[in-house]
Amino acid sequence: MAEPSTALIIIDVQEAMFSYPDMKLHDEEGVMDRIISLLHKARTAGTPVVYIQHTEDQEYTKGTSTWEISSHVTPQEGELIIEKPTWDAFHLTRLHDELQKRGITDLVICGMQSEFCVDTTTRRAFSMGYSSVMVEDAHSTFDNGSLSGGEIVKHHNSVLGGRFAKLRKAQEVEF
Repeated sequence: MAEPSTALIIIDVQEAMFSYPDMKLHDEEGVMDRIISLLHKARTAGTPVVYIQHTEDQEYTKGTSTWEISSHVTPQEGELIIEKPTWDAFHLTRLHDELQKRGITDLVICGMQSEFCVDTTTRRAFSMGYSSVMVEDAHSTFDNGSLSGGEIVKHHNSVLGGRFAKLRKAQEVEF
């Protein structure tokens, strides 16, 4: 059996995203349900799962409860966790080397936050030659004072989709 060439990339689905008492992610429950569904499909198919974990000051301080990957998508033994210090999951990390070592050429990208880490990582993956699918209904963000979280998600789907990645709804993604 050939090794899989696709990996599911789950970006920054960490407890901090759900810890703000006065802020909720756009379609928080729906997005999490779809990420959980993608995770289940990937695991069932034997597709590698890669967790990207933001690691820096304050709520993303290594070892704190808010830094932890969400208990809704707890990594299983053997699944790769890549800590990153910037919005770009490739910059100053071992992500590219780990994907290359595993023969991964295609990425399915979901997670948080649309305009920061999802956007930057999707663009960088394109620049590095990966073929990516951005799951259009499995990434989210917060309202920012100028735009609602839903408007930000819609904008990033329109900007990234067809240029830097193919867009697919979670139910359409097969591994």
